[in-house]
Amino acid sequence: MTPHTHNTLSSFFFFVAVVTLPFTAAATATNFGDLPGFREAPAFRNGRECPKTTWSSAVEKNSFNPSLIHIAMTLDVTYLRGSVAGVFSVLQHASCPENIVFHFIATHRRAELRRVIAATFPYLSFHLYHFDTNLVRGKISYSIRRALDQPLNYARIYVADLLPAGVRRIIYFDSDLIVVDDVAKLWSINLGRHVVGAPEYCHANFTNYFTQKFWSNPVFTASFRGRKPCYFNTGVMVIDLGRWREGKYTEKVEHWMRVQKRYRIYELGSLPPFLLVFAGDVERVEHRWNQHGLGGDNLVGLCRDLHPGQVSLLHWSGKGKPWLRLDSRRPCPLDSLWEPYDLFRHSSLFSDS
Repeated sequence: MTPHTHNTLSSFFFFVAVVTLPFTAAATATNFGDLPGFREAPAFRNGRECPKTTWSSAVEKNSFNPSLIHIAMTLDVTYLRGSVAGVFSVLQHASCPENIVFHFIATHRRAELRRVIAATFPYLSFHLYHFDTNLVRGKISYSIRRALDQPLNYARIYVADLLPAGVRRIIYFDSDLIVVDDVAKLWSINLGRHVVGAPEYCHANFTNYFTQKFWSNPVFTASFRGRKPCYFNTGVMVIDLGRWREGKYTEKVEHWMRVQKRYRIYELGSLPPFLLVFAGDVERVEHRWNQHGLGGDNLVGLCRDLHPGQVSLLHWSGKGKPWLRLDSRRPCPLDSLWEPYDLFRHSSLFSDS
């Protein structure tokens, strides 16, 4: 099966009408205790134009395969439903879905999470890594949202350390988004000399991301000297892991986390230290690859519209998540675009399974 790709929102609405599949109780994944149960996704196959390749974490620890697309996501119980929808959306629209390798990062219940993913996506190439929360113990300071303070939210800082050396580039995705275009287009962008590529939003008030204590200290503000910093969202990033490792960027981000712990220079979680290290030195990616803020930022009950322009990725960053609003029967209009990718097995629908 070669999925279609879609470059505009109008074509995406057509896809929403046809993606809903006639799943039955027999096509459900196993239920693992209190973890969500999911319907089994269909097999997505490569088209004839796709190069034949396979992934083995053992074989490819020190070798690079240019035919593979590597995507990193975190896995936990709270956001598992969103992660599954995100994976499904990527495969549905990929031109060469069998050439995509997912790298999942988890802290707890890894064996159960692995079985859930394997049962939901039997044909998926993936690897699951343990994130040691001790890496960020003592480095996390409280923020304006409790969800931002979870250790797994900081795992993106350590992707280069967790993945094999043979993985030299990664797309990092948050667990509250769906992709409605061929992810190969995002993968193929030229990062040039940059370590990170992401959509930038230079119209945003950059000063709001740091406290007055930061802006009043010339030692801190000197970190932006020679750069024109703009806000970018760390939920969608293309990262050159080779350059990251060579430049020791994990240590650079950790430095600002330690500064924050002592001086309180920002109010958010893992975003500001990324901005301090990379803002103004990011390869610009088209805005269509992160239509973010659909969760309403940090306000309850706020529904957002799409930004003008083409849509390749919809991102429910912010406090409101589409699965929670749909379950509570108080969805925002755009939540209907996420719903067709939801493989969650509602118990009321499968009570006989």
